Amino acid sequence: MTVDVDVVVIGAGPAGMSCSRVLAQHNVNVVVLDEQNAPGGQIYKNIEGVTEKRPADLDFLGKSYAEGIEIANRFRAEDIDYRPGSSVWQISSSVVGKRRELIYSAGGKSHKLMAKYIVLATGAIERPIPVPGWTLPGVMTAGALQSLLKTSAVYPTGKLVIAGSGPLTLQLISQLMDANIEIAAFVDTTPAGSLFRAVFHLPRALLAPEYLKRGWHLVRKLKKSGIKMYSVASNLEIFGDQKATGLSFTSRGSRYGIEADVIALHEGVIPNTQTGRLLNIEHQWDNSQNAFRPVLDGSGETSVAGVFAAGDNAGILGAKSAVLSGEIAGYAIVEKLGFIKESARDLIIEEAKLRRFIENGVRPMLEALYPAPDWIASADNETIICRCEEVLAGDLRKIVADGCAGPNQAKAFLRCGMGTCQGRMCASTVTEIIAKELKRPANMVGSYNIRPPIKPISLGELASLNEG
Repeated sequence: MTVDVDVVVIGAGPAGMSCSRVLAQHNVNVVVLDEQNAPGGQIYKNIEGVTEKRPADLDFLGKSYAEGIEIANRFRAEDIDYRPGSSVWQISSSVVGKRRELIYSAGGKSHKLMAKYIVLATGAIERPIPVPGWTLPGVMTAGALQSLLKTSAVYPTGKLVIAGSGPLTLQLISQLMDANIEIAAFVDTTPAGSLFRAVFHLPRALLAPEYLKRGWHLVRKLKKSGIKMYSVASNLEIFGDQKATGLSFTSRGSRYGIEADVIALHEGVIPNTQTGRLLNIEHQWDNSQNAFRPVLDGSGETSVAGVFAAGDNAGILGAKSAVLSGEIAGYAIVEKLGFIKESARDLIIEEAKLRRFIENGVRPMLEALYPAPDWIASADNETIICRCEEVLAGDLRKIVADGCAGPNQAKAFLRCGMGTCQGRMCASTVTEIIAKELKRPANMVGSYNIRPPIKPISLGELASLNEG
């Protein structure tokens, strides 16, 4: 059965919750489709469950995480058709009767919605880190480790090594310390000179002093912790046979090797653009983040009319800015549907933009302090870059030398991007390697063309479209 609605919001993180709340407050018929089982997205994952059943854990998960319950409560307070456990796998590129068809799976069956407007609030994904051994058991991302703490209070046993760079690594280390979970070592890949470059952005960062205070506290806490630290680390290599047993790396000119049972990697997050690419939305390469992001107008509308993007899938700005981006998109849609006047919309949106600008004050400083890694395009030839199809970096370089000009040709030659993840875990790496080999800008190289279904579905889910 196909149901007509005004708006479908995909994702219930900070942006999705705030956008749908604005829509519901203006009597817009909105449906929120969320892959998670409860609102919060990744940043506030399981915030309701932790608050209700494990409130003591908020002490180590931190104040910034606990702030999510207020956003979730405001979301729950509105009359919103919230559908958790729903995975969107197709959105039509054509419009019929001013509505666009969207198909999602939930409860083992597929369902259709016809929406006038769609808001992509799919958030960010952790940047893939193709180093030798990264696919071995015992290797995970820092975000995955943090997710285990939020959802189940589960943590790895044995020697834990955290390797990478960025605010999330500091936050995770702080959470683990407060939970009395031992960390064997922190291998910091932040490049030399970053602090000096970041200082130039301090004047604007002072617009958001709360972030500066929090960051300074985390850095001081780490330095006083007694955790073994290695700075300016590079050339990471995970060793082990059937599982990871250690990590080797270079730090300030010396080569080190340390034992580890679990290795958590992190090099920042990038926009999750998979759903947007299904609609052939125009994207541009963001040199500061080494990733693609959608091209948007001032209200968050993409190059495809009626489709908006809000939150970190539109560019990495953080949770509070995601809330404001969701509100901006929500009010833009409310005006388009005729529930408020254009003048009222402009007043509200301009105020939200100003607040977002202030919230983003620290962002240039963070990007200078923790720059996107520039070594991924130089991944060793024997390193796997596509986990699903086990494609090596050297395989990709070989076909580029033979005339392959872009990711979609690489997909045809090597099957990279054709596995279960549909390219989410290799797209950015493939683009960077091809761009480096051809000496072309990443924008010219492009990314994968995405086709449905963008998420794995069963034959039963596909067949269920003919039911009812």
